[in-house]
Amino acid sequence: MTISENTTVWITGASSGIGEKLALNIARYKPTIILSARNGQKLKSVAQICEKIGAKTIIQPLDLEDQQSIKSAVEKIQNLNLTIDLLINNAGISQRSFSYETSLEVDRKILEINYFGTITLTKLLLPQMIKNRSGHIAVVSSLAGKLGFPLRSAYCASKHALHGFFETLAIELAKFNIKITIAIPSHIQTNIDINALTSNGKKSNKIDPEIKSGIPADKCAKKIIRAIEKNKYQVFITGKDKIAYYLHKISPSLYIKLIQKLNLK
Repeated sequence: MTISENTTVWITGASSGIGEKLALNIARYKPTIILSARNGQKLKSVAQICEKIGAKTIIQPLDLEDQQSIKSAVEKIQNLNLTIDLLINNAGISQRSFSYETSLEVDRKILEINYFGTITLTKLLLPQMIKNRSGHIAVVSSLAGKLGFPLRSAYCASKHALHGFFETLAIELAKFNIKITIAIPSHIQTNIDINALTSNGKKSNKIDPEIKSGIPADKCAKKIIRAIEKNKYQVFITGKDKIAYYLHKISPSLYIKLIQKLNLK
């Protein structure tokens, strides 16, 4: 798709990390950007920078764990008579705990935010896109959406679910000229580890060494935007860890044996 001054973009998880960098880079096209996250104060800071760059911004706080919050946000945006040209589902939460130690409440919370919250927002915006026979929906998944990985059972499950849902959408919505892009990053320099949930639902407050040495969030955002502009269905944003993906494709059993040897704690 072509992003321009006439484009309206909605970005979730826009207060920090990849979402913030997506907003700042897209602002250069001077479109209207709807910025969503739970932290309204941080969104104001992002909005100010976007506006200095040249974009118009709308701050719309949103909690993907709360269905009513999502419905209310969509109603408010629709009342502004805006046509959403590009939805970027970026918001999400990770996990750092063994599956057998993790409470079901934590499993449900992660699935509610990463999967159900994301598809709820998407489904609420789809009727307008179908009516207009145009639109682009991007989702920021993870390499964990392609592989199983220890300490991330619910996170992997949520990302696998997103792949199944949005791949199906790509097939079903082609006749309406609606494009789908799935971004698959691995280790990106963000606070995802710090905010990851442990077995009892508390934040990890730790950073994995791989995250510290990972791909800068700005570089990741630029690759996602390029993929959207080229109408790519899928884009990997990974380093050497992409080898794990290819190994898994060749021999899932060998992949599992090698991952089992990792020092997990």
